Amino acid sequence: MNRLKFRAPIATVIAILAGWGILFTYILPLDNLRNTVLSWVVIAAAAALLVGVVNLLSVHLGRLRGGTGVSLYSFSLVFALIITFTVTLLQGPEKEFPQWLFTYVQIPVESSLMAVMAVTLTYAGARLLTRRTNAFSVIFGIALLLALLGAAPILSTEITFLREITQVLSGAGARGILLGIGLGTVATGLRILIGSDRPYGG
Repeated sequence: MNRLKFRAPIATVIAILAGWGILFTYILPLDNLRNTVLSWVVIAAAAALLVGVVNLLSVHLGRLRGGTGVSLYSFSLVFALIITFTVTLLQGPEKEFPQWLFTYVQIPVESSLMAVMAVTLTYAGARLLTRRTNAFSVIFGIALLLALLGAAPILSTEITFLREITQVLSGAGARGILLGIGLGTVATGLRILIGSDRPYGG
């Protein structure tokens, strides 16, 4: 505990100095220094991602050794992770087999998850309209109906104006979400720079 308390101020000072340093490189003519430090950050982020993958692998290997009820899913994840990581590491991401995995495994899985999300949203919208009928629930139901009609062809035909409407609505929603993420990132960064938030160990 004492060691953690001793390390917390050091981590705080390092994080604040690094943040202010990067901020000043955008104000002062220090492009080379900024690019060098940002390249370090990219390497550190890749290392953190690798640590997360290793942690995920260790968790599911522990479940396999423990023989829990979800061992089949853990085995599938571990097998797919090892095969994909090994082949991509040996051949590179641009070769035929890694591209085949991406095209015929990852994209169908993502499409299936999007289909499940569409069904879930439809069911949630129907329950919302039956339980509480107000302006917001009606707007949600109409927007969901327009999105579904505009995304999927009906009787092998596409409704052009619905597709245009959904593209406009989805574009506006995406911009709003990105704006919120940007403002939240700026606010979080400022709180870290002044030492109000300490997500780095103290």
